[in-house]
Amino acid sequence: MPQTTTKSTVTAADLEDLRVAKELVENPGIAARITDYIGSPIEYGFSKLPKSWKDKLGEVTRESLLKAADAAIFTLNNAPGKKASNFWHKLGVAASGSVGGFFGLTGLAVELPVSTTIMLRSIADIARSQGEDIDEVDTRLACLEVFALGGKSSDDDAVDTGYYSTRAFLAKSMTEAAKYIAEKGFVEEGAPVILRFFVKVAERFGFQVAEKVSAQTIPILGAAGGAIINSLFMDHFQDMARGHFIIRRLERLYGKDTIQTLYQTID
Repeated sequence: MPQTTTKSTVTAADLEDLRVAKELVENPGIAARITDYIGSPIEYGFSKLPKSWKDKLGEVTRESLLKAADAAIFTLNNAPGKKASNFWHKLGVAASGSVGGFFGLTGLAVELPVSTTIMLRSIADIARSQGEDIDEVDTRLACLEVFALGGKSSDDDAVDTGYYSTRAFLAKSMTEAAKYIAEKGFVEEGAPVILRFFVKVAERFGFQVAEKVSAQTIPILGAAGGAIINSLFMDHFQDMARGHFIIRRLERLYGKDTIQTLYQTID
C-alpha cells in the first residue's frame, strides 16, 4: 500500500496541484465535449435510441466493467511513478470506436467491453504515475471509481454530484468490496458484495455511455465520428483519472480531511 505521511502544512506546489485536480474532476461532462464537437445537443440522439436498447444499456455497461476489471488492471505491471502512456490508449479506444460508429447500436455489446478495458488500463496507468500501487485492492477499486465521476445515477434525485459527493456515494460499497476481495480474491466476482459496488459505478458510467451512444446514432458521424467520439470519451476519463489520483496522492501526504477542506475553498 502507498505510504501515508501526514504533513501539517500544504506546500504552494501541492496547493496548485489540488487546484488543477479540481478543475479536471469538476470539468464539463462528456455530453458537453461531444456537443462542442458536433455543434448540436445530443438530445437528438437520445430520441433515436430504441426503448429496448435503453433498457439493455445498464446490463451491457455492468458486464463491460466486470470484463474490463478482469482484463485491464490485473494485467498491468506495477511500477509506481512510471509515466502514463495516454496516447497509445487513446489510439486503441479510437479504433474500437470506429467499430461502434460503423455498426451503430448493434455493435455496442462488442465495442463497449473493448473500449472500457482500454480506458480502464489507461486509468490504472495514470494511477501508477501518481505513485499508486496497482497490486493493492484499494487502488484497483479506485480505478473503477473513476468511471462514476462526472456521471449521475437514478438515486441522485437532484443531489450534488460533485467529486467528493460521488466518492461518498460509493464509499460503503467500495469498502465492503475491498474487504471481500482482500480475503477471498476477485475470482468470485459474482459475489453480491462485489456486484453492489459494480452496480453503483455502472449506474453513473451508464449515464455517460448513453450520451456517447446517443451521439454515435447521429447520421452525419458514422465510423470516423465513432472514433472521434471515443477519443473524446477517453479524454474525459483520462482527465478524471488524473485529477482523482492527484487528489489521492495529496490525501496520502496531508490526510483526507485536510485536502477535502482545502478542495471546498478553491473557486
